[in-house]
Amino acid sequence: MTSRADIDVRPIDETEFADWQRALNTGFLREPTLFQEILDARRAQFTPGRSLGAFDGGRCVATFRSFAQELTVVGGATVAADAVSNVTVTATHRRRGLLTRMMTRDLAAARERGDVVATLIAAEYPIYGRYGFGPATSTTEWTIDVPRAGLDPRWAGPEDGGRVDLVDAEDVRKLGPDLHERLRRAQPGAVGRDELWWRITTGAVRFHPTFQEPYYVVYRSAGGEVEGMAAYTADDNWGDGKQPLNTARVKWLIGVTPAAERALWRYLCSIDWVVRVKTGWRAPDDLLPHFLPDPRAAAVTTHADWLWVRILDVVRALEARTYQVAGSLVLEVADAGGPAGGRYRLEAAADGTGSCARTAEDADLVLDVADLATLWLGDESAVRLAALGRVREERAGAARQADALLRTSRRPWCPDLF
Repeated sequence: MTSRADIDVRPIDETEFADWQRALNTGFLREPTLFQEILDARRAQFTPGRSLGAFDGGRCVATFRSFAQELTVVGGATVAADAVSNVTVTATHRRRGLLTRMMTRDLAAARERGDVVATLIAAEYPIYGRYGFGPATSTTEWTIDVPRAGLDPRWAGPEDGGRVDLVDAEDVRKLGPDLHERLRRAQPGAVGRDELWWRITTGAVRFHPTFQEPYYVVYRSAGGEVEGMAAYTADDNWGDGKQPLNTARVKWLIGVTPAAERALWRYLCSIDWVVRVKTGWRAPDDLLPHFLPDPRAAAVTTHADWLWVRILDVVRALEARTYQVAGSLVLEVADAGGPAGGRYRLEAAADGTGSCARTAEDADLVLDVADLATLWLGDESAVRLAALGRVREERAGAARQADALLRTSRRPWCPDLF
């Protein structure tokens, strides 16, 4: 077995991209070798210095990639994030500290660049807490039993004077970015989508050899403004007696008004032959079930953690967001060997703005940096974490005060997988 010291962890260059991609596919249990055109397409994501590999005897055995991202926080401001993705360690080289070496290197570079946080979507829950990441948003998927929903099968159009139209991929690339930007600015937990994202999702850049072109549908308000858009696919499944049993699967759906969301879900539930709609990843407090006359027709089929956050700069993270009420809180943050450890005083003003600075005052709450990330976007309760033993009150009532300051009326949500 090669010693840990003899395994070289470093940024890859373009000549090593194919070997790196083979290791990535192996780690994700995909077919190892890509068609050349798919490999060439994936090179579009290559950024020098931000794709790391571990090499044993010249073969890549672990992968890691990060890229620049903007994350929306409570109140609508954005912070610079180091988005972590494509993390694998080949089964032959597990438990040798390769992920730790790659993660440590990347987070140090992120801190040096001035990134406020790092983000990722965790394939496995137990891995990333030890690097200071905490789950900051959740996601829910519903399966709609269309015949049970109680919708009028004779009418599918919006009742507000708006209209729903099918469009093509080129229309999506034109209309989608501005629409998503409107959503992102109002949705804590959302992240930016660059031009490459829209090209990949519409098939202009093919990342997968089996890309299935979805249907695209747009909702326009009575005034003609684009307020919602969705992409979906459908299967071809017929039961005994020539009965249609088809399922529509939503790849993504964004709406900047409740009317847009209602109209798009109503459309999806009205498609001929479709008896089930799989909603894809939605906010855990999505309005969807209550758009249906019978909300029980939308059954939860997945509910799980989603976006994980690692706070790199506590002061900037806490000052970027807004607050529900005025008040102050002293937090003692544990971050073993990391940049976020220390004691901080948070002051929230009546106008919702906050200021934060290091302090020598006695702490009100003691918590790990991963738990601070869990609280930061407003989804979790400090009282709940205290009951779990993950937050310790040094002043009676401090956890309840933290909830009053930090929790939000609607839950944060990240619509994207990256």
